[in-house]
Amino acid sequence: MSKTIHILGEGGAIFALAPEAVTQFVEDRLLKGYLKRVNADGTPFKEKSDRVQPPPYASKAEWVGWAVHASQSTDSPITPDDAEALTKTDLIEMFGVNVPKK
Repeated sequence: MSKTIHILGEGGAIFALAPEAVTQFVEDRLLKGYLKRVNADGTPFKEKSDRVQPPPYASKAEWVGWAVHASQSTDSPITPDDAEALTKTDLIEMFGVNVPKK
């Protein structure tokens, strides 16, 4: 039996989904930070492990998600739209830690 997951939509509504109902589109929106996984009551969902920086060869979508995540604890967090507007190289330079420079 699968366990329902809850997602905070872009408009603020909470949606309950069976894991097998999560489409590639939803996974992409979650990865990039447009959607957020939450508990049924809307409180932040705590993953078992913290998110880690993707390697330089990871997809741009992973770097967009990382930039949104990594910037949340700063004075000027980046939105998914702003992160999408940057190139992958820009994202790596701005949000990568200990990434070898070419």
